[in-house]
Amino acid sequence: VFNRKEKNLAYARTDIGGAYRWQESSKTWTPLLDSVGWDDWGHTGVVGLASDPVDPNRVYAAVGTYTNSWDPKNGAVMRSSDRGASWQRTVLPFKLGGNMPGRGMGERLAVDPNKNSVLYLGAPSGKGLWRSTDSGVTWSQVANFPNVGNYQQDPSDSSGYASDNQGIVWVTFDERTGTSGSATQTVYVGVADLQNSVYRSTDGGATWSRLAGQPTGYLAHKGVLDTVNGYLDLAYSGRGGPYAGGKGRLWRDATATGTWTNISPVAEADTYYGFSGLTVDRQKPGTVMATAYSSWWPDTQIFRSTDSGATWTKAWDYTSYPNRANRYTMDVSSSPWLTWGANPSPPEQTPKLGWMTESLEIDPFNSNRMMYGTGATVYGTENLTNWDSGGQFTIRPMVQGLEETAVNDLASPPSGAPLLSALGDVGGFRHTDLTKVPSMMFTSPNFTTTTSLDFAETNPNTVVRAGNLDSGPHIAFSTDNGANWFAGSDPSGVSGGGTVAAAADGSRFVWSPDGTGVQYTTGFGSSW
Repeated sequence: VFNRKEKNLAYARTDIGGAYRWQESSKTWTPLLDSVGWDDWGHTGVVGLASDPVDPNRVYAAVGTYTNSWDPKNGAVMRSSDRGASWQRTVLPFKLGGNMPGRGMGERLAVDPNKNSVLYLGAPSGKGLWRSTDSGVTWSQVANFPNVGNYQQDPSDSSGYASDNQGIVWVTFDERTGTSGSATQTVYVGVADLQNSVYRSTDGGATWSRLAGQPTGYLAHKGVLDTVNGYLDLAYSGRGGPYAGGKGRLWRDATATGTWTNISPVAEADTYYGFSGLTVDRQKPGTVMATAYSSWWPDTQIFRSTDSGATWTKAWDYTSYPNRANRYTMDVSSSPWLTWGANPSPPEQTPKLGWMTESLEIDPFNSNRMMYGTGATVYGTENLTNWDSGGQFTIRPMVQGLEETAVNDLASPPSGAPLLSALGDVGGFRHTDLTKVPSMMFTSPNFTTTTSLDFAETNPNTVVRAGNLDSGPHIAFSTDNGANWFAGSDPSGVSGGGTVAAAADGSRFVWSPDGTGVQYTTGFGSSW
């Protein structure tokens, strides 16, 4: 989220790992929610973030991790007048879901660009549209907003996770319809409803109506207004994301006439992904970009138009299948583990351009800088306009200081590496230098999530880890302090990593995997 008044002021939100502010001088991120205590752990999940376009010192975050029983507390709106250095909090009468389905749509939280004491918040779970008129101190529901949403990823999910109504998902102001100090009159709101996804008020939120002529059968993940050309650009997906998208479309509404134009870069039949990551270049408003956010294989795709969507080019194209030509080069030397130690066959490449690419933004002050989020990191470029001149632009991680990992277990052997980590999604690492990013996560096997690890107290070169893997063993051993690994064998019935422990001398291991009872082995897991 870039501030549109002050250069180099940008924020990032994460699903479970807090919010961050960009430091231009060091090209790093500063954490802003480390003050959240364990009793309020859910408030490290951020589902909406807004940087005040009138007073750049002000920033707001809508926090809460789950709307179901997994998070025992209600959500809140955090407000800061010092760019997130300190916060005040208003607890809401409902939950918010920073790690729920649909979390990539947005932004659900928005500040009126003409009267910045007015904010709107789109709520999940059928709780509706909410408004504050005192800079986020108090909130009340907009009683006459006509649609609380109805889209559920999976209505049959008894846990309440995938069956939650994803609700109201974004708010966009037309700053042309207000003057400084008076509320913006035209406001657009995106709703998780496959038939009725966009609403508009032209009287400052007093009345609302469904936007006429809009496409149906999709959810509007993003609604971005190009005020120079008078276009409301919309990125549509058949599903709520961030994992799956189904079919997708891009549409443009000419706000002065209500004329709708399909500006999709590819035919609907060729989409197996939804569109998101929608942004316009504020320096050159006819330049529009979007992502194929849920294209996992062979890679995500990024689309770019310099004529308001009349024609498009892609970040990569097939030359002759399965060979690809990329408009970009990737430099992951600062985070080399982003290759995952993989050696894929074409058309897959490593490192990947990304997946779950719901958020992509062009810096409003710098046409050459773009950042986008993935399921692994934040990538960015500082020579984006090379795309248009036929050259290549360089993508690098822009993520230093942004810590967003799910930590399942930690171990600190008395010799060797000072830290071994068991992490969700990225497996875990052998940390030989606590000031540097490790070059590679644990591999051979590469667990998607490591659930537990331990070392032998009197022989710390012997290490064991257990984890989750779609197919293959769920336990691995090392005899060199976690530098290299080999897989053990699973007893029957194992479905997940569970918990593992090593004897003090490394002669035995005790394992309580998911799916079966407690097991032990002498040696390295050839029998249990």
